[in-house]
Amino acid sequence: MTLVTAFVLIACADEASSNDGVAGEQIMKFDTARVRLTTPRETLQLTLELAVTSDQKTMGLMERRHLDPNAGMLFIYDSMQPADAGFWMFRTRIPLDIAFLDSAGVIRSTKRMQPCEATIAQGCPTYPPDVPYRYALEVNAGYFEQHGVGVGSKLMLGDLPRAGAPTTGAKP
Repeated sequence: MTLVTAFVLIACADEASSNDGVAGEQIMKFDTARVRLTTPRETLQLTLELAVTSDQKTMGLMERRHLDPNAGMLFIYDSMQPADAGFWMFRTRIPLDIAFLDSAGVIRSTKRMQPCEATIAQGCPTYPPDVPYRYALEVNAGYFEQHGVGVGSKLMLGDLPRAGAPTTGAKP
């Protein structure tokens, strides 16, 4: 009887993990913030998960099967990152747009990234920004083109919580 119970629990766990991002389930906790992104033609509202710690930056959007249309992840660095410090899509299941922003929140470079099917990280391509950056913003692929977001668009950094300040919510 115990063996059957163990198999059922394993099967349920596998099913739940395949739905990460669909039902709001996540592997790691991220604080969130509602921010504005300005383009020449409109101001967009986004709800962003904030990747601040090294572990959060490493995990990013790995294993997610869904990202809401006006959602994304903002990677926040303490200092400028070099132009060759790119991102990859190891274990990332959905195509993404990425923008690399300077310390004022101005987009300096964008890329479209595709999921990587490799079983080891070294098998995945790297997407270098070709410009130094302080922030990296990931959203669903096609979002930037659909909304006219490009080089010169600006993320309103004043919308981000100050260190130690309460955020708009934390996801378990």
